[in-house]
Amino acid sequence: MTQSHNQTGNSAGEKINEVTIVGTGPAGLTAAIYAARAGLHPEVFAGMQHGGQLTTTTEIENFPGFAHGIMGPQLMTDMATQAERVGATLVYEEITKVDFSKRPFTLWAGDRQIKSKTVIISTGATAKTLGLPNEAKLMGRGLSTCATCDGFFYKNKRVVIVGGGDSAMEEANYLSKLCSEVILMHRRDDWKASKIMLERCRKNPKIKFMVPYTVLEPIGGDSGLTGLKIKNLATNEVSVLETEALFMAIGHKPNSDIFKPWVDTDEAGYIRITDHTKTKTPGVFAAGDIADHTFRQAITAAGMGCQAAIQAARFLEDHE
Repeated sequence: MTQSHNQTGNSAGEKINEVTIVGTGPAGLTAAIYAARAGLHPEVFAGMQHGGQLTTTTEIENFPGFAHGIMGPQLMTDMATQAERVGATLVYEEITKVDFSKRPFTLWAGDRQIKSKTVIISTGATAKTLGLPNEAKLMGRGLSTCATCDGFFYKNKRVVIVGGGDSAMEEANYLSKLCSEVILMHRRDDWKASKIMLERCRKNPKIKFMVPYTVLEPIGGDSGLTGLKIKNLATNEVSVLETEALFMAIGHKPNSDIFKPWVDTDEAGYIRITDHTKTKTPGVFAAGDIADHTFRQAITAAGMGCQAAIQAARFLEDHE
């Protein structure tokens, strides 16, 4: 058998990837760039949402190197193009099952089987949304799941945050430094947030509490969000609240289910890593939001992708 330049083969003639990357957000694509430049010719599985959460973001102003900002989908397209140019192969299929019990590892994309000496998991975490009418249309145009990413666009504006946990409190405090008024809306008058975070928000003069309220529908069009149709759950009264931004801080779901039990996860489902990106299975690494529930930024995810690719290269050197 003639082996391809980018894969090895075994006695049965099946091809074996040096590195397989699952996910194509900033972590996965940065890992692909570094692995490709190391001569490992990674195969990258894009999954259902190629580019990750940044494909639902409009302008990104906090990624270094873009003095005038860049649109989220464009950044992901450029990173994918760069990865392919240096030798990565992008596959627009979803990995549906894995078996990491022995090396080479086995992954499945539907019925297709993939063998790989190392795996980098960068499947991210999906932000939970409210499932509102027009939600998809207005996402990135007034609707957001990341205050750190998008708060800058609403300087000196009134904004609304929906949520009752520490994440909502953190985002409210962050936005209060930028916005003229922050309305923290919750369905109940009991909070999941810790007492210290709750008190910090209560003492902040820019943060107003609205309970028990729920958002029925965002109002707006191509120009963006102009208001929210809301309901007082105590009186059933429906009204319209004028605002240019709604931040949904109701949590994230890490996309880690198919990798259990080959990786350890915390109670929320985020993959536990040691020594930067190593999982409990030698040769399997995790990078980006799937292993980071603290920062969840494109730049930190990219940094972890770099680390994972270097770790994979070192692992291969040690085990070849």
